[in-house]
Amino acid sequence: MSIKLTIERAWENRELLKLDETKAAIRAVIDLLDKGTYRVAERQNDTWIVNEWIKKAIVLYFPIQKMEVHEVGIFTYHDKMTLKNNYQELGVRVVPPATARYGAFIAPGVILMPSYVNIGAHIGENTMIDTWATVGSCAQIGQDVHLSGGVGIGGVLEPLQASPVIIEDGAFIGSRAIIVEGARIGSRAVIGAGVVITGSSKIIDVTQEKPVEYKGFVPANSVVIPGSVLKEFKSGSYHVPCALIIGSRKESTDLKTSLNDALRDNNVTV
Repeated sequence: MSIKLTIERAWENRELLKLDETKAAIRAVIDLLDKGTYRVAERQNDTWIVNEWIKKAIVLYFPIQKMEVHEVGIFTYHDKMTLKNNYQELGVRVVPPATARYGAFIAPGVILMPSYVNIGAHIGENTMIDTWATVGSCAQIGQDVHLSGGVGIGGVLEPLQASPVIIEDGAFIGSRAIIVEGARIGSRAVIGAGVVITGSSKIIDVTQEKPVEYKGFVPANSVVIPGSVLKEFKSGSYHVPCALIIGSRKESTDLKTSLNDALRDNNVTV
């Protein structure tokens, strides 16, 4: 029986979690996620496909694990999940007290400042996860990405059909920005400090004579800042948050140049 079929059957019948065969299949999926062989979401042309059965395996991993105490230097953890290790072998720089759970893939060249990466996440080569940034479960972070200090990348396991957060190659996410609920940030986009984007957020391009509106998606090379739109409620009119595309990242600001320049060119706070 295939691993996928074993997972699907266990999802429908939790009694199967008692079988060694089922436990072995679930743990094999988590190990392959950790190695980067499996991914929760994969790009096909310009579309991202969610592998729901892999998300099921992650959810099923929790009940078959036992709470254990883990001693890591001066730190003590009491959890069902073990932590990643062998960072030197993986070619990853980890600054104390950064933490990543086993089952998250972290590519060579990644730098983890004191931060947190959850199970199922996938982080591409040469990406910087800055101080107190968090990468939630199943989030897909591309290569050459910079998550600035305090950035919150949301996690998603259920509902199974929900898309994880996707940050494509070369994007810059400014300090304290929050990206959650299936939002997708296009390649080399620049997100200013404090921007909040969800899967249902209005993202409005205001660079043309007429605004162009996107939902939960930031096109490639966009420079984005926080904004607000007026919305009518029963009690009156109020401003609600949105994100504004105010320009495009210039060709002169390439991957060899500080991404902060793209923000400064458009008078945006990092």
